[in-house]
Amino acid sequence: MKRLIELGFLACLTAAGHAYAGTREKPTVMESADRLGPGQFVWSPDAVSTGPVLLVIDLTRQRVLVYRGGVPVAASTISSGSKGRETPIGEFTILQKEVVHRSRTYDDAPMPYMQRLTEKGVAMHGGNLPGYPASHGCIRLPRAFAKLLYGVTDLGTPVVITDAEQEQRVAEYQAAVEDVAQKLAGLHADAERALAESHRAMAEHEEALKQHDAKLAKYKSEVASK
Repeated sequence: MKRLIELGFLACLTAAGHAYAGTREKPTVMESADRLGPGQFVWSPDAVSTGPVLLVIDLTRQRVLVYRGGVPVAASTISSGSKGRETPIGEFTILQKEVVHRSRTYDDAPMPYMQRLTEKGVAMHGGNLPGYPASHGCIRLPRAFAKLLYGVTDLGTPVVITDAEQEQRVAEYQAAVEDVAQKLAGLHADAERALAESHRAMAEHEEALKQHDAKLAKYKSEVASK
């Protein structure tokens, strides 16, 4: 009997374990994006099958997120422009697409599944991902991801490129400019008050002189009349 109870208890634990494993939620695309290593990506297009596609590229985190209908459906590591050849930030659209493309600027280098974003040739394409910014300005993607991405985008698909570090530097610069402007405004206000005070003092002095001259003239007149 004791053996049967033990076996029953183990069976309950096993069933509970299977139930827990079955109900445990799969990591979201956003959660998976934080765990990706160089060259890795997650692709979950079944999350949403319709809706406009939007790409958000984060240069600081070296990640690209793909949204469909406002829902993240894919994420990948990237390699953006190296120092001195930084990838531009801003809002772009896909201007050109070519499955087989070679660079006209950099020794005919292959750029598979190329999707051009700027007139100067900055594009997304398959390439080497060493785990840090290493390109001439383009956004390198894992080749398999670049192929999948190529299949869901169109000419005109919006692409937003952000850089948290640069945005922080810009914010700090703007804050410094505003601080200097406030200090200059304070100094200007102080100068205006000092000038107004000087004018008031001069006016009072001139009035005092006038009164003194009037009294002196009256005194002289009284002395002359005696």
